[in-house]
Amino acid sequence: MTWLTFALLTVLSWGVYGVILHKGRGFMPMGAETPHAGLKAFLFVCIAYAVIGAVAALVLKARGSDWSFTSSGISWSLIAGLAGAFGALALVLALGAAATPAAKGGGGFGLAAAAAVMPIVFAGAPIVNTITAMLIHPPEGGWSKLPLPFIAGCVLAAGGAFLVAKFAPSNTGTPAHTTHAQPGK
Repeated sequence: MTWLTFALLTVLSWGVYGVILHKGRGFMPMGAETPHAGLKAFLFVCIAYAVIGAVAALVLKARGSDWSFTSSGISWSLIAGLAGAFGALALVLALGAAATPAAKGGGGFGLAAAAAVMPIVFAGAPIVNTITAMLIHPPEGGWSKLPLPFIAGCVLAAGGAFLVAKFAPSNTGTPAHTTHAQPGK
């Protein structure tokens, strides 16, 4: 059951990722720098990835890896990394674009943005993952043989994302009035 432990750790870490990232964005200098706050936060996400990459290298060494690689393995892994990094960048931009404007009481970084964006990302990504996997490894018997419960699950995931994003407590009623100490204030 080691795979399940790691899967649940992924759910936990990715589940808090958007909210924490958005909070980091909110603590960046605002005012004239507000349009750059998301990219500033993303810069430190990239630094964190580099730190985790160094840890992965240490784990490989500790496990006694011979450090052999193939060009195909390197290429596909870099493509995966680019997809992941681009997704993280797009997420930062989505959170910034969805942020409640300060004029509406959101301080420019209310949690409504994370409450709207993250359900769409985390419900949509598995659907895209499933479709991509089926394109690379087509289902036995073709797409027409997909079980109805599977199709219903995809539809329910998309519908659930919409409902969670639309009706999250921080997206209904009055916007959350969150104040953070900003440098120089």
